[in-house]
This record gives sequence, structure tokens and C-alpha cells, in this order.
Amino acid sequence: MDIKTWLSYLKGDRVIWIITLLMLAFSVVSVYSFVPILVKIEGGTPTKYLFKHFLYVILGFFVAFWMHKRDPRLFSATKLTNIAFYVAVILLVYTAFFGAKVNDAGRWIRIPFVGLTFQSSDFAKIALIVYLSKIMVKKQEVLNDWKKGFWPVMWPIVLICALIVKDNFSTAAILFMISMLMLFLGKIPITKILTVLGVGVLLIAVVVSIHKSLPEYNILPRYTTWENRILNRIDDDRNAAANAQAQNAQLAIYNGGIIGEGIGDGKLKEYLPEAYADFYYASFVEEFGMVGAVILLMLYSILMFRIFKIGLRADNLVETYMCIGIGVLMITQALVNMLVCTGSFPVTGQNMPLLAMGGSALIMTCLAIGLVQSVAKEQSE
Repeated sequence: MDIKTWLSYLKGDRVIWIITLLMLAFSVVSVYSFVPILVKIEGGTPTKYLFKHFLYVILGFFVAFWMHKRDPRLFSATKLTNIAFYVAVILLVYTAFFGAKVNDAGRWIRIPFVGLTFQSSDFAKIALIVYLSKIMVKKQEVLNDWKKGFWPVMWPIVLICALIVKDNFSTAAILFMISMLMLFLGKIPITKILTVLGVGVLLIAVVVSIHKSLPEYNILPRYTTWENRILNRIDDDRNAAANAQAQNAQLAIYNGGIIGEGIGDGKLKEYLPEAYADFYYASFVEEFGMVGAVILLMLYSILMFRIFKIGLRADNLVETYMCIGIGVLMITQALVNMLVCTGSFPVTGQNMPLLAMGGSALIMTCLAIGLVQSVAKEQSE
């Protein structure tokens, strides 16, 4: 079978499918090249991690394929969206109390018997965007009213972000800002949005003050990590050891030059923690150079443009908001990863969508692609 025959089974936007499949296929190659540091830390062999990631890629593709076959009205006209939202809340609450900890962050739920972990915030991000899209349309006539419209739309955002922020500040902040953008697009008065932002900043300041005043209660267990990352970014000479991973990332990009060292030939990836995830962009540029970096940025830009185009063509406002939210989420994650690796942003954990090694993040990104393609499929039909 040629590629046209294979693509005939994939409905919706073919450009998105091609970019998705290219990135998923390339992730298998790049992850195999970027895992030496993981082998050093946790043991095993590169082949072990390659096989594990390959299984996630296959599962992610089938999730996207299954989702794109569904009627998008399933999410705008049924209670399934509500169920997904409340499941996300339950998973986040469970994670907060019983989550498996990695690097002092309890973000993961350990799946019994199989030894795998699932990051509940990955599911919560998609669930909130879809739920928010639905509730905004449902309340669109009263969004200017604080009690009837604004607060019913606002409380899901506050709840999800509050449950995420303790162990993953960057994800909570990104999700909150995307939600504010969606509210702005939903024509909620800017004064209300600015009021919420002001109250949010004030609330954060109060919680930080309480944490510092009562350190024995450890209200924000990762506050010291957040503070150090910001201070280290402001003053590179403040702590050379603490800045080592950021400096190695920048050095890896420098080593990449124009055309890169070649796949498998990068050297700094062996000293970059999370070279296959949080510092994926640095490892990528080291081996594929600035030419590869430009191509990568173009692919993400095209992906976002096509997702926005599908959303703006939708007859249903729920689908419009949902596609825009998903598009902004994907490009924001990619840009944060790039900014961290180039030293333009404090070190934080955001993967490269569709490329970095990861289970729940990869699968949820594929699920989001499937949601968008279900809308595109309806338009083409």
C-alpha cells in the first residue's frame, strides 16, 4: 500500500496527520539516542527504553485514531465532558495524597501490577479545556453576570489549577493562562479577567507568606525548588552547580552549530538530566543543528495553524474553543521547552509534544489530536 492508501483510513486534516505521524516516528529514533543519561541513572539498556517508548507511540496513535472516529458532538451535547472533568478532579485529589513521588514531586499515579506511572495533570489539562469550552457556551448569555455566568465558569479553572500547583507550578500557570485566554475569546469582560489575575497574584503571595512563616507545615513542598530556579536564572554566577544543567543545555545548542553533530553523536546529552524530555530541545539541536531547530519550529507552527483553522471553521462554538485551547496548549509546551533550553526561561518541566519520551503526556497529546481531527472529519463530511 502507498501512503495515500494508508491516509485514506485517516479522516480529517491530512497535514495534521502527516506531521503527527512524522513526529511520532522520529520520537522513536531520537529517544533512543537521548536516553544514555537515563541508563546511567536507572540502569537497563537503551533498547529497553526504546521498546517501552515504542509501545507508548503505538498506543498513542490508536488513541488518536479511535478518538477521531467519534462524533465531536459527543463532547458538546452529552454529559461525557462533565464525567471527564470530575474524573480528573478525583485523580488529582488521589495524586495529592497517594501519588508516587519523583524528585520530591508527587505528580504520578502508579498503575498496579504493570509498574507504569500516569501523570494525572496530563489528563486534567485536556479535561478542563473541553469542559471549559462547553460551560462557556452554555453560559454565554450571562457571562457578564458574576453569580450566574462568571463564577460557574471560573471555579473549575481554580479547582484544577489549585490541585496541580502544589507539585507542578509551571503546568498550573500555563493551564491558568490558557484558560484566561479562552475566557477572553469567549467575550468575558477584560475587567473581570484582570480582577481574577490580581486576586490570583495576591492569593499566591499570601500562601507563600504563610509557607515561610510556618515552615514546619510545609504547605508548598516544592517552593524552595521554584525559588532557586528563578534566582539561578536571574544570577547565573550565583550557584554554578545549580546552573549546571541549564548551562549544559545551552552548550549543547552551541555545539550543534548549523547542521548538528549527527544523530547519536551528541555528547552533552550524557550530562543533561531529562535529555529525552525536559531538555529535549537542547539534545535535538546538538544532533540536528539550527537547520533542524528551524524545521521543528515550522512543524509546530503549521500544526498550530491547522488546528486553529479547524476550530475557526467549526459551526459549534464548543468545538471552536476546544480546538483553540488545544492548539495553544501544544505550542506553549513546545515553546517553554525551547526557552528553558536556550536559557531564556527558568528551568521547569515541560515536554516537547509528540516528541519527548513519556507515557501519559504522549497519550494525552494524541488524544487531543484525535479530538481536533474528529472536528475536522465532521467538516470534511
